[in-house]
Amino acid sequence: MDKKKTQDTFPQLSQEKILKIMNMVKNKELSIEGALDLAQKEMCTEMEGAKSTLQMDLQDSVPGLQFNFSIYKYRRYRWQKRILQIDFNTNTIFNIEKGTLKKKFPFSQVKSYEDGEGKHFNIAFHGRPDYILETVSFEDKRKILHLMGKIVQSGSCGRPAESYFGRPTVFDVIHEGLLDLQEDGLASVKWVTYLVRLREGELSLYCIGHSGEDKNVATVAKTIHLSGGNVSVYKENECSTFTVQTKEHNYLFRIPFTVQNSMAEDVSKLQNEWVSLIGKYCQLWKNCSRAEKGFDKGGSEDEYQELVFLNEQAEALSLTVGSVQAVENKTSAPQSTPSTSSSSSQPPTVKAGIPPPPAFPPPFSRSPALKRTKAFHWDVVPQGKIQRSIWESCDHHKRKLDVSRLYDQFQMQDVLISSGNEPSVNRGIMLNKKIAHNFNIFLKSFHIKPSQLKEKLYILHEENGGLTDEQIAALRRYLPTSKDMEMYQSFKGSPSELHVVDQFMLEMCRIPYLGQRLDLLLTIRELPVCMADLDPLISQKIRACKQLQVSQSFVAVLEYILAIGNYLNENAGREKAKGFRLSSLTKLSLLRGKERTITLLHALVEQIFLHEPDLAKFPQELTEFEAVPGASIKGLSAEVDVLKKELENVIQCRRLIKPKTIKATTRDSQFCKELKDLIQKYEGNLFQLSKRCDEMKKLYSDTLVKFAEPQEQDCQELFGWISFFIGEFKKASAHHMS
Repeated sequence: MDKKKTQDTFPQLSQEKILKIMNMVKNKELSIEGALDLAQKEMCTEMEGAKSTLQMDLQDSVPGLQFNFSIYKYRRYRWQKRILQIDFNTNTIFNIEKGTLKKKFPFSQVKSYEDGEGKHFNIAFHGRPDYILETVSFEDKRKILHLMGKIVQSGSCGRPAESYFGRPTVFDVIHEGLLDLQEDGLASVKWVTYLVRLREGELSLYCIGHSGEDKNVATVAKTIHLSGGNVSVYKENECSTFTVQTKEHNYLFRIPFTVQNSMAEDVSKLQNEWVSLIGKYCQLWKNCSRAEKGFDKGGSEDEYQELVFLNEQAEALSLTVGSVQAVENKTSAPQSTPSTSSSSSQPPTVKAGIPPPPAFPPPFSRSPALKRTKAFHWDVVPQGKIQRSIWESCDHHKRKLDVSRLYDQFQMQDVLISSGNEPSVNRGIMLNKKIAHNFNIFLKSFHIKPSQLKEKLYILHEENGGLTDEQIAALRRYLPTSKDMEMYQSFKGSPSELHVVDQFMLEMCRIPYLGQRLDLLLTIRELPVCMADLDPLISQKIRACKQLQVSQSFVAVLEYILAIGNYLNENAGREKAKGFRLSSLTKLSLLRGKERTITLLHALVEQIFLHEPDLAKFPQELTEFEAVPGASIKGLSAEVDVLKKELENVIQCRRLIKPKTIKATTRDSQFCKELKDLIQKYEGNLFQLSKRCDEMKKLYSDTLVKFAEPQEQDCQELFGWISFFIGEFKKASAHHMS
């Protein structure tokens, strides 16, 4: 009985896959433990695939299929919270902010997507800057990448519109085998074995026997997407290695030693086979990408803006270090020859047109002797423009200044310079140089010691001494990766020996569930604000729908429009209509009469004033349409849906960090109690908000039926037509009265 139940619940591996794994063991490509691990991974993959297919099939039968995800969008060196809605009913991706549809992208505009570090990923569009996004959970990231794969594979290179949730030919495995992938932490370089599968649009990597992997990290396979047209492959010097290069990453692969030992003469052949096949499909997608009209030629605008911002932030610091070093070199160091100077300072390689970030300065000590002020980054007049301008005769020396007052107002904080003879504090920074540079800029305004960080995470609200929202968001950005964790956990010395950047990173690595704790704090604070923002917007939509439902005057005006339109069309030899879409309201002012100053809207106003002048007051019954509507019912519904998910994430996070032992500290117990009380409060508030949202959707659906509009019609557009018509009607009425 139990055995049958197990067989029904879990998929069994096919005979073909079992034989393949057994042959790997026989050829000494895999150990027994590795084979069992691979078999388990294969079963998990099939089970996930079956579950996902079943879920998609069930959802595909529901009209209006759409998915809502809370994400952070990176723009101009800031992370902005948004909702990413993937709508398979309209084949559109929406960027939603506070219920307003900010941007929408048809599926056909999606060029490619790429997995990133942690919860990050990128979406590339034709003719638009890339979207750099971060999800709130690995599960959300897995779902989004799965859906993006369906979109890209169904739309690339003019493929037929296959079912998004079927298994098209691009899912067929073209080539597969075991490969080692180099994963280099800063402490060590190691090779991890993967089962690699090449499909027409992607290269999938399934980790085998990596027992040290963090269980909290998503177990979904790594995927290198070839469909963006920006992937290339080339051989390395060794006959057993090759590199796959994407826009963001370089992947160095190696034929495993177990395979090399069993078939030494075929290693070069295996390398050539992988490189040839991957290169073939990389070229295929490159050709497709070049054929697209909207081929994106430039880099990301946001990437450029970020680098400019970092240059500005570190400019004063870099200048200070440079000036001090110049003084030291001039006074103490021998003058170098031109040849020595040119050979020792090679410029770094950077993208064309993008300035490199300034080099990270060495560790510092305080020097009271050096005084500096903040720089004023003004726009300087070019020399050629000075002549015949006011600046030619200007003499700033004639103006007296209180320089001591200016210095007090704009002095820099204690300037840090390198002393050159410091003890072990001057050891090199362990963290990645670029990340350390950015993190150090943040830490200069983060007036908290590393030892105080954990204590701050137990304070829910900023007014009680907790972290600010900006500090939480910044710390999320610099969460240590699994490689960082491994490196810092191997450090055995005293934290005081480390640079402040490494001290903070070491402390962050020691805090359990740090990412979840930061997410929890941010969500707990954002939930009441979001609910407070959404409540009046939902109430406004409810009032607007009710006004449309009960306004008889507006219906009478529509009847006048229908009568006038039928009269004109009948005399123009066209058929009469029984009704018209509300989008036609915006066209009344476009149809001009014999006199160019008279439009159909003027004629409507004239007819109403002539026969039923009281109808001209119909805007008084539709006061909610006086302003152009912002938020949409579609966007507001997505916001409420995401709030429910976020509250559920908070509940799960509380279970995760709740002390598992009876001997919990007073601090832990108090924190969990406060969190529980807040969750109960927010659950009640969100329940009421959800009821209002359901009422709004029901009223809007009834309104669409009343005016014979399609159910998928967005209210932001529909209400915009009505608002525009009311505004134009008022203008025409005022003109008629005058």
